[in-house]
Amino acid sequence: MQKCEKFSALKGEFDEIRTMGPLKIFTNTERQQFQVSVENDLASLEYRLYEGKLVLMHTEVPEKLSGHGIGTALAEYAFQYARANNLPVKVYCPFVQAYLKRHPEYNDLVLKAD
Repeated sequence: MQKCEKFSALKGEFDEIRTMGPLKIFTNTERQQFQVSVENDLASLEYRLYEGKLVLMHTEVPEKLSGHGIGTALAEYAFQYARANNLPVKVYCPFVQAYLKRHPEYNDLVLKAD
């Protein structure tokens, strides 16, 4: 697994590992992913920091881990990360778009489509 580091360029309390329930979510700045390792498999939410925005690109959860709330935990973590760092969010990932429909409390962070 790639080394995960604190994103020192941003503020907030985002250490190397954040716990969300029983999951330990890593911010891997080198690969630009929020990651969680479960049962020796890696799930991730790919992001980009672009022009002061957090751009959510793609969620990847291994098939055998599907349906256990891992993608949801990654999406929630991404929005908490954005809020803590005062970053507006641009969403391209269909999974995260669906998540937003169930969690309107994050709509204030989301930039409208171009």
